[in-house]
Amino acid sequence: MQPAASAFSTHRPRAHAGSGWSLGRFWRMVLAAVLIGLASWPLLPHATAGEPALRQFELQRADDGLLLSYALDFDLPRGAEEALNKAVPLYFVAEAEVYRERWYWRDKQVAGATRTWRVVFQPLTFTYRVSFGGLSQSYGSRAEALDAIRRGLRWKIAEPGQLEDGSRHYVEFNFRLDTSQLPRPMQIGIGGQPDWTLQVERFQRLE
Repeated sequence: MQPAASAFSTHRPRAHAGSGWSLGRFWRMVLAAVLIGLASWPLLPHATAGEPALRQFELQRADDGLLLSYALDFDLPRGAEEALNKAVPLYFVAEAEVYRERWYWRDKQVAGATRTWRVVFQPLTFTYRVSFGGLSQSYGSRAEALDAIRRGLRWKIAEPGQLEDGSRHYVEFNFRLDTSQLPRPMQIGIGGQPDWTLQVERFQRLE
């Protein structure tokens, strides 16, 4: 007769090879659970905000010159949004410069155009006023006001005679929030801060 196994036996049965369970597998499962949890965790506001971008950029040669059409996609950075809510005017600038390539020297700028918008919140009427080129218009929401400056249609950036036949040309485009036009006390210390940075650039050759 074989003796009965002791209730206090320290012998541990080995895991069967077919069970698939191991310490390494256990930690892999833990790591997978953590990663899934992080993926579903709400992101912070600065992480979800999209970077400013160009949704459309088209250059067209016409009888009256070189025309640029563009559409921007951007939201205000936090600092600019807070300032606008406090009725601080914000200025936005679009610049387009046309260059002719030269193999023997620096490329020559042959044309250029600039547009400037002023956007301000009016607390008494709860409207946003957009000024551009001597004209002003009020909008009932900030989204409508920003939509007014997000697009440009057939903007003439060069005269016909400024583009030389047989030469290669390209355009450098820049759209930005111009912090240099803020009230002077506000300009101190905000240069380069993400809460005040809004800029989109584009380089494109003429076909």
